[in-house]
Amino acid sequence: MDIKVIAFDADDTLWVNEPYFQETEKKFCALLEDYLPRHSIAQELFKTEMQNLSLYGYGVKGFILSMVETALRVSNKTVNLEIIEKAIQYGKDLLGKPIVLLDGVEEVLKSLSGKYKLVVATKGDLLDQERKLKKSGIEHYFHHTEIMSDKQETDYAKLIRHLDIKPAEFLMIGNSIKSDILPVLAIGGHAVHVPYHTTWAHEHVEPNINHPDFKQIQTITEILSWLSP
Repeated sequence: MDIKVIAFDADDTLWVNEPYFQETEKKFCALLEDYLPRHSIAQELFKTEMQNLSLYGYGVKGFILSMVETALRVSNKTVNLEIIEKAIQYGKDLLGKPIVLLDGVEEVLKSLSGKYKLVVATKGDLLDQERKLKKSGIEHYFHHTEIMSDKQETDYAKLIRHLDIKPAEFLMIGNSIKSDILPVLAIGGHAVHVPYHTTWAHEHVEPNINHPDFKQIQTITEILSWLSP
């Protein structure tokens, strides 16, 4: 391998994210249990999120708007304004969650820094992701941060052109097979999957991949022995 750039996904690869969303979703569903069972509210919320992705993109702000829209729909617009206020507050609380690095992250960054050009390649809201990176204490390890509206093949190809490298010189590390692995392999890059114990339903894909440029590891620190055999 002639890898020059290693890109890291952020949410649930560098730090905790999805458990916060799941915690917020449970609180939101409890607010509306007078209208539907909690599991049905969760299904309705997911449906709304999927319908709104092309409008709002990924991130907390779109999630807040989807909660409000779901509450209005399942209640036939009779929901108490106090519930709407609580849903909005839940979203604001989500924006203020602490940044908790996953085990081994800083050890890996410290070891790879100087040997490779390190970048962050993540989806989400620009302001929120910038805030999280600054609060994480690891921003100084990265040469470049790319906050993407989506992670399709064209998005990665654009990033690789910006970095002025060949696809074969690019390695992506992330927890989502759908967003971090498949598009990168498709354009000729390398990809390493680091599973996380919770994954958003929209990102779930069975990890049955047979590709010479793909590797799955259980902890992020395993990447060190793989890159330096």
